[in-house]
Amino acid sequence: MTAGALPWPGGPLDLIDVLPPGVPQAEDDERVRRRLDAAVAAVDAPDVVFALSRHGRRTVRTGGTAPPPPVPREQLRYEMGSASKTFTGLLLAHLTHTGLLSAGEPAAALLDPARRPDPARRPGEHPVTLAHLITHTSGLPGLPPDFFVRALPEWRTNPYARYPAERVVDAFLRHRRHRRPGTRWHYSNFGVAVLGHALAAATATPWDELLTGQVLGPLGLRETTLLPGSPDTEATGHRKDGTTPVPPLTVGGFQAAGAVRATPHDLLTFLEAHLDPADRTLTGALRAVRRPVLRRGLGHRHVHTVAWFRHPTEHGPMYFHGGATLGQQAFLGFRPDTGTALAAMCTRRFRVRDAFVPTAYALLAEM
Repeated sequence: MTAGALPWPGGPLDLIDVLPPGVPQAEDDERVRRRLDAAVAAVDAPDVVFALSRHGRRTVRTGGTAPPPPVPREQLRYEMGSASKTFTGLLLAHLTHTGLLSAGEPAAALLDPARRPDPARRPGEHPVTLAHLITHTSGLPGLPPDFFVRALPEWRTNPYARYPAERVVDAFLRHRRHRRPGTRWHYSNFGVAVLGHALAAATATPWDELLTGQVLGPLGLRETTLLPGSPDTEATGHRKDGTTPVPPLTVGGFQAAGAVRATPHDLLTFLEAHLDPADRTLTGALRAVRRPVLRRGLGHRHVHTVAWFRHPTEHGPMYFHGGATLGQQAFLGFRPDTGTALAAMCTRRFRVRDAFVPTAYALLAEM
């Protein structure tokens, strides 16, 4: 495994035409619709959306076990959960690409200037950097040690709401590390939440304003937010039984790790920007988040960028990230080699026999 200084700049990848020779466009479009309908039918959830973009041509198919809501499913906002981290990673890449920050900046120094390290610090001192936080190599646990005790009274409704921003920061500054940062990968909502607070502190900008101003606005994501809106604009999540509704998620101090909620079309716009980064406000950052920065596991088979998991396919890499909240799940992914992007969502939190993620992953891998 390698981690630490991140090679942000990266060159664009070329797109290739994957429409089989001699197949009319209308016939290919119908094939895509049938494949998406099969994916929707495979997921046992009240509301299901599979939104696909191929070379800029969008196909959105919806369904579910519940009656259609008053507002069409493809116009509702869905909770992204951990897929929100792809937005946070892109923001960090943008701030470093423009020179405003360094990925090697110690997070504690940004959150508490009194902790800024002495240039002549002892060789044995290894601070947690922004790069460590976004690559899950900070040595932090998945959640703060006292999270579960505080969250227990609202465990089935809004556990994160009981852990505000100041507590996240305080837990990080008090945390006693047992491993040197950069030596072990461990997925951490705690770490990415800390990253968000560090970026907000470094720019003197609240997180919602920072992400909106630097990422959502420039990419034209007008239907993407960090807070629940009116009930008629939000998809309703359900428990694992598929019938019991759950309230909209509020994430307390974990905004950077899981607050994004968006419509399927906004998510396709977000993913299409990754497919074709050229001539955009965030061109440098969009290219940077496609570059591998960490390899782990036996034979270094697991590859990560600053925002995405990356797996190989027959023709090129596939980038993806999933997410789940108490009542919803999401899957985002794109393939530069085929010019394909997929945003999939459902309003049920699966615990076992989860058909949603395998279905979305297989769909992206084969398209």
